[in-house]
Amino acid sequence: MASNVAKPIAYRFGSFEFDPQTGELRKQGLRIRLEGQPVAILTVLLERPNQLVAREELQKRLWPDDTFVDFEQSLNAAVRRLRLALDDSAESPRYIETLARRGYRWVAPVTQTSDLVRIEENYPVSKSETARSSRVSQIARIVIIGGAVLAILIGAWSVFRSRPPTGRVMLAVLPFQNLGNDPQQPFLADGMTEEMITQLGGLNPERLGVIARTSASLYKATNKNAGQIARELNVNYLLEGGVRRDGQRIRVTARLIQASDQADVWAGSYDSDVGDILKVQSEVARALARQIQVQLTRQTEHRLSNTQRVNAFAHDAYLQGQQAWDLRDKEGTARSIQQFQRAIEIDPGYASAYAALARAYALSPVSGFMAASDAMPKARDTAAHAIALDDSLAAGHTIMGFIKAHYEYDWPTAESEFQTALRLNPSDSLAHLFYSNSYLSPLGRHNEAIEEMKTAIALDPFSLRIQSFLARTYIWARQYDDALAQLQKVTQMFPNLAIEHERLAHLYTYRDEYVKAIAEESRARIIAGEDPRSVLRLEESLHSAFAARGPRGYWEKLLELSQRSDNPPEAYTAHDGLAIIYVRLGEKEKALQALEQAYNERQLHMTEIGIEPAFDSLHSEPRFQRLLHQIGVQLR
Repeated sequence: MASNVAKPIAYRFGSFEFDPQTGELRKQGLRIRLEGQPVAILTVLLERPNQLVAREELQKRLWPDDTFVDFEQSLNAAVRRLRLALDDSAESPRYIETLARRGYRWVAPVTQTSDLVRIEENYPVSKSETARSSRVSQIARIVIIGGAVLAILIGAWSVFRSRPPTGRVMLAVLPFQNLGNDPQQPFLADGMTEEMITQLGGLNPERLGVIARTSASLYKATNKNAGQIARELNVNYLLEGGVRRDGQRIRVTARLIQASDQADVWAGSYDSDVGDILKVQSEVARALARQIQVQLTRQTEHRLSNTQRVNAFAHDAYLQGQQAWDLRDKEGTARSIQQFQRAIEIDPGYASAYAALARAYALSPVSGFMAASDAMPKARDTAAHAIALDDSLAAGHTIMGFIKAHYEYDWPTAESEFQTALRLNPSDSLAHLFYSNSYLSPLGRHNEAIEEMKTAIALDPFSLRIQSFLARTYIWARQYDDALAQLQKVTQMFPNLAIEHERLAHLYTYRDEYVKAIAEESRARIIAGEDPRSVLRLEESLHSAFAARGPRGYWEKLLELSQRSDNPPEAYTAHDGLAIIYVRLGEKEKALQALEQAYNERQLHMTEIGIEPAFDSLHSEPRFQRLLHQIGVQLR
């Protein structure tokens, strides 16, 4: 007898389907990571397609009676994350239209279904997808690859696996679950995850290694069991837990799972004030050390026993800053700096907030938020304050090493700071990354730099930044075949990132494969959001220029493109990039002028000029030698 109970409504739009009951968003059958406020916003919009949903209504629904969240900034960040998941943009909306100062409207066709069929089993393919009748549609297909990030990464990870050193235990901290309804708790849980990774990473480096948050976070809301996750991350133990907040009280639960048989080794529950959250983390770390028989040094015991209270409001601001910084874009950088400053204003003794603020300043030139000449002095002063407050904080030393290398060209101090950071927390994958790319590579120590990058990858196998920087490390070492293999793997793992295709385009020019360089340039521009027809015309002009004048025609066209404002990330537009174009054109005088201007601006890439292959023809030039002397590096 058939049941009369109605099945839950689900929505289907484009190549997506969304189940509001479970919060699951899928694209072509593959699950896309989305949670928290973006899920709630998507639900509201789909309930009322083609209607205005006012910002005030979203505020009441998502942040009722909240006194901590900066509503405007938080809503903007949540909508930005939702658009990223949908491969949508505010400028050319396919799904979510912004009505200035009023709210948002869902503009795409949407259907409701009570019989949700998973896309991978039975999803209708449109005629436009099967036709592929023009080069434009072939290019446009490039951007419809994303969504199944975890599945792609795990498939590609088989080529990167490396066993941990004999006798060293490897552990992964899975994303802590949000067990409450407080709107503060999503970032409180994320903060708990990151801080536990930091705490555990410094317990006993020779005995215990900890997987970085970037890779562990991909298992948020996964259906995989502990055994599968442990195999994919190549770890012996998993720590999972949850956090619930009720006003100024929190409850933290945690359990340690042994990978070999998925047995619970230990479990604990802790109730405390929010201000004692760091003490709770220390207690969990100490309990884990006992369970996996990690002997703690006297210094580590002292650090765990003397954890300071943290102001609850300062901690909230710090966690919101971390969440904003994770966006890695201009707006996210600005928001993170604002929140870290707020945390410091509330609690001037908060060392971690100073270190995070220093990191945001130091890397703000990468996101385009600040010029290096403005950002780096702020970063230096802030990092120095973090270290003065807590000399055992590895993050403060890591960013100070970055500053000493890229801004002050003080190489002995940079090395000392990086080594201090690695001694305090050898499980910090970013410390290995910066030590490799900010110190070892610029000084020509390429074999050591490559090994550091491989160590970083073992700790954070699914990090785009680390995987991609290994390719750059190979390029600086003139190992172009290895660099190509690495970048091709990275683009398989992260297919929808323009910067990786731009880096492939650069690499192909080193290999004199200009036709392939042109193809990758086109892919980068499409993914960056340029109109496919415009890109097709550009691609044809690059081919014509190359056919008529060879490599010189290609570089002349790139020089012309460098004046545009809509170039993809890492296109040759800054002075150090223009210098590469000029030297490829044989215009050494202009190349040297551009490099001297880049030096005056303290552009971060100046530390790489001695190892940049394009500048090999400048090595005998006195002005180039003078620049190397000013930077403090010597050619090998």
